[in-house]
Amino acid sequence: MRLTRIVLIAVVLFAAWPVMADEMEGMQMTPDTMQALKDKVKADKKLVVSANMNLTDAEAKKFWPVYESYQKDLEGINHRMANLIKSYAEAYSNDTLDDAKAKKMVNGAVSIEGAELALKKQYLPKLSKVLPEKKVARYYQIESKIRAVVRYELASAIPLAE
Repeated sequence: MRLTRIVLIAVVLFAAWPVMADEMEGMQMTPDTMQALKDKVKADKKLVVSANMNLTDAEAKKFWPVYESYQKDLEGINHRMANLIKSYAEAYSNDTLDDAKAKKMVNGAVSIEGAELALKKQYLPKLSKVLPEKKVARYYQIESKIRAVVRYELASAIPLAE
């Protein structure tokens, strides 16, 4: 359980990085440092998934390539969300959030949520081919819990539009 919390905190920090980057200007965060953090988060998340999936050797051999592919596709969605949050943070801090920008951002957020749902639907048959349905459900639960914590942390850190 302790490891799960550590991973979740790391995931939150990574997801919130674009918003925090401007505030941490004085820190030595090079592209290499950022890549190392990103790699660590990925490795820790994979460790949490592994520890909670209870895969047999045969299941693991088939599951991990699907997992890696899903994570790669999910990274694109995460990148879109990070860019949206960064845009909102800039508009909020510069007091330039008008109705047109707000509408564009809401539409962007809904589009991102739709893309995430479409990705889950796309991978459901792939996962069902390599895992029993209970383990497919377990995997989606693990992903959902991690993403829920990230969303909660982001929601609590992002001020309401004014």
